[in-house]
Amino acid sequence: MKKELVLALLTVSLAGSVAAQVKPEDAIKYRQSAYATMGWSMARIKMNVEGSYNKDEVVKAANVIQSIANSGMGALYQPGTDKGKGWEDTRVKPELFTNKEGVGKVAMAFNKEANEMAKVAASGDAAAVKEQLGKLGATCKGCHDDFKIKK
Repeated sequence: MKKELVLALLTVSLAGSVAAQVKPEDAIKYRQSAYATMGWSMARIKMNVEGSYNKDEVVKAANVIQSIANSGMGALYQPGTDKGKGWEDTRVKPELFTNKEGVGKVAMAFNKEANEMAKVAASGDAAAVKEQLGKLGATCKGCHDDFKIKK
């Protein structure tokens, strides 16, 4: 546990300086990869609450989401990453770079629900996990609605 805390603090403290050294196309790739990994993890949780429940699998997936939520990946939204291509063209709306209050609100909501998901997953209560998955998914939708260009 102590090792993870030290790593998290180091990650957060270095995020700003590291992001300044990342090429815009790499920053876009990194954030697209993180969102894809979170999507896979959300799907893993959903499969468990809708099928045969495996607490260990749910905990693993919830911990991945929590780790990404607490990673400081906001630093990957640096100037020059509003347009361009990572693995695919970025679909971030320009408002993400100008609406700091709105971004902060959705980011804090996501972070809160991701941390709660890890706690609830550890409990092993499938019904509570299903309810928390809905809350977590709503924070994702809120950001997508406001700050992601639809295909």
